[in-house]
Amino acid sequence: MTEVTGDQGIPADVVEHHLDRGAVSLRVDSALYPLEAIYAAAYVFIDRCYVFLDRVAEGKVRVTLSPKGAPYDAAAAREVVGEFANELLSCAWRAQITRESRATIEAVTAQALSGARGAPSLDDLEAFDFSDEAFDDPLGIAMSWEEKYAKNKKDASKTEPKPEEPKAEGGVEP
Repeated sequence: MTEVTGDQGIPADVVEHHLDRGAVSLRVDSALYPLEAIYAAAYVFIDRCYVFLDRVAEGKVRVTLSPKGAPYDAAAAREVVGEFANELLSCAWRAQITRESRATIEAVTAQALSGARGAPSLDDLEAFDFSDEAFDDPLGIAMSWEEKYAKNKKDASKTEPKPEEPKAEGGVEP
């Protein structure tokens, strides 16, 4: 067993290249990379290599990548290790974003599913409490059309002349 180190600066205690099988093993710290990120990164690689996960110590997971085709030489091993490390970082970042956005994701999903139920029934509308204030509007931006234009109608009625009433036939008023 020889270690794949050197050009890429991969630490010797993290990666091992098994010359007899042409496989590569990585030791991943599960405190840095959550288990779901390790699973997700491993899943991306299952089309081109066999992936084996093993807990070697508390907080350490060994990921072994064995090629489905020709065994990895040193250059191919460095390449697959680099690709796996990048995918692992990407999956860990997505897992972090998902954890931080969980409340938003759940709210959007609930709203989408409630909209999929269709229009509310008459019983649902009857049971709904319309007396609650919908939202707080401290700037007075949200107002009904009637409130907005009622003042203009009152002002316009004072200045506009009243329309003439139609006269009877022959031009004589009744």
